[in-house]
Amino acid sequence: MSREPALILASTSRYRRELLERLRIPFESHSPQTDETPLPGEAPAALAERLALAKARALASQFPDAVVIGADQVADVDGQAVSKPGDHANAVAQLRAMSGRTIVFQTALAVVRESTGFAQVRRVPVAVRFRTLVDAEIEFYLRTEQPYDCAGSAKVETLGIALLDAIESDDPTALIGLPLIQTARLLRAAGLDALRARPLSSTGSPR
Repeated sequence: MSREPALILASTSRYRRELLERLRIPFESHSPQTDETPLPGEAPAALAERLALAKARALASQFPDAVVIGADQVADVDGQAVSKPGDHANAVAQLRAMSGRTIVFQTALAVVRESTGFAQVRRVPVAVRFRTLVDAEIEFYLRTEQPYDCAGSAKVETLGIALLDAIESDDPTALIGLPLIQTARLLRAAGLDALRARPLSSTGSPR
């Protein structure tokens, strides 16, 4: 019986690791060391797709027989890319700009297996309607969560959900950073099926 290829997540984000663990396929995570600077005039959707593929290809070149997942997320505010704030002042500015508005978060996914020439990219847009926020709410949220590593400062898996009025998406985990419906679909195409039976260890986890 042929052995499954190794699975690698081209990210050290704990949010993406926790999501990928839901599929119960053993994997390793590594930093892709990718330059995330937007190109001049690059649209948010194009930026997210380019970076997701660049991250996957960066590690696929090191592990050509592995299936590599790359992902990226960019908030689209009036056609302008808004990424991770990095610090408190930028996060305040981002949330003020998004207050009371519907923002599209462009989440892109790439799966690459260099040895077979497999490379596919999918993008899952998520429309997010923010509540009208006052500065005291923004400050409380930021001081509590410090979401400076989250696109658009929206850490929706925790207190950030209270910033929102509604979320619209075809893939419910896309806003957190890894659209699992599309991930499972692309992994099947690359030769890794999350629903294929695997032997369990004594702890009940897949080996």
